[in-house]
Amino acid sequence: MSTLYTDHDKHAWQSTFAIVEAYNAAMKDLVRRRFAEFNGSWQAFVAGPAYDSITKEDIAKIEAQLLANGYRFEPSAMSSAAERPEAYRDSGLQLENFSFEHPAAPTAAPDAEGRELRGVGDNVVSRKANLLGIARYVRTSDKVLEYLTHGVPANTIAIVEDSGGTLTAPVLEKFAGVLCAGGTTRSHLAILTREYGIPCLMNARLSGIKDGDRLELEVTARAKTADDYQTGADVSARVFRLPPL
Repeated sequence: MSTLYTDHDKHAWQSTFAIVEAYNAAMKDLVRRRFAEFNGSWQAFVAGPAYDSITKEDIAKIEAQLLANGYRFEPSAMSSAAERPEAYRDSGLQLENFSFEHPAAPTAAPDAEGRELRGVGDNVVSRKANLLGIARYVRTSDKVLEYLTHGVPANTIAIVEDSGGTLTAPVLEKFAGVLCAGGTTRSHLAILTREYGIPCLMNARLSGIKDGDRLELEVTARAKTADDYQTGADVSARVFRLPPL
């Protein structure tokens, strides 16, 4: 979870997700039972057999019980949407009508080349030429399975919600580019795209981009550094929507 807390209140912290609280409660109960079976002090238990006393089978049983009680595990992208709702407001229920609507996304009328500004993001690696491609939202495991089965369409610029990279990992290397609504250029997804040589903008603030739109990503912009984040320097790379061919 990305929720921050201090050393003072971390033991009283509660997740906003019911399954996290249920899982934590079950694990705490398991630790209590294992400690009760241990003939020694808490300090000796923690420094000694604490980790070895909890097995893979114990964890599997806890997960099975949670599922039996009606809990369901959700992808991390759902957590992102819950914690940053302003970045993930639907403009429609159907995919063809869906778009991220970030309140801070800059927009502008088409320029002389017909490019319409529809947002900005933090460039991971500066490149010699901007990237042209087709916007395709990748928001569910079903979409990833579809791409695994039938292949990723050519020139796909994947628009994703979560910066962890877990959801898209099986098909990530097939994307022409990535726009991610969360994270920074030091996030896991940024590291993966850098290693794969895939143009990527993190922390993308987008508006009005629909699935299938032609896009141009300004990946020639300077890559955003840790110093830029600390000083609040604005080195945003632009995202343009292009006219249909």
